[in-house]
Amino acid sequence: MAFNYKKSVTFRLAQTAKAHRSRAGTHLSRIGLHPGQESVLKVLADEDGQTMSKLAATLSVQPPTVTKMVTRLSAQGFLRRAASETDGRLARVFLTDEGRALVETVDKTWKRLEREALAGLDDKDRKKLRKLLRQVEKNLGSRTVDDLDLEPDEAD
Repeated sequence: MAFNYKKSVTFRLAQTAKAHRSRAGTHLSRIGLHPGQESVLKVLADEDGQTMSKLAATLSVQPPTVTKMVTRLSAQGFLRRAASETDGRLARVFLTDEGRALVETVDKTWKRLEREALAGLDDKDRKKLRKLLRQVEKNLGSRTVDDLDLEPDEAD
């Protein structure tokens, strides 16, 4: 019997991620952002003045992706780049006052998205879901292709 991928947890997870990104995009477009850009703002709100490479590592994206996001957000007036005081080869990224103000709007947007996504789930289910998703993320983040080659395929 063929594997019914539509009944797999990972298929549901992928579909959920797509739906989440789409809904997030709808909400973020109302405040002038694209999905992913809000994460740059939030990371800088937590620790302003990061280098581009540190931003890329923190966001788990490639440096060219960060460069593109920072360039767009700078053009919108939400960020500014400045040469590092200790190493002129490094650029540091800072929130502008407009960017800092937008972080509050991002928080409201995330809260709204969270309410929409988790409607119908009680606090116990939400806590359990967070825990399960952290475990899936850990599993996927720490595995290598070689690890997978050592495991037998499951029959279901």
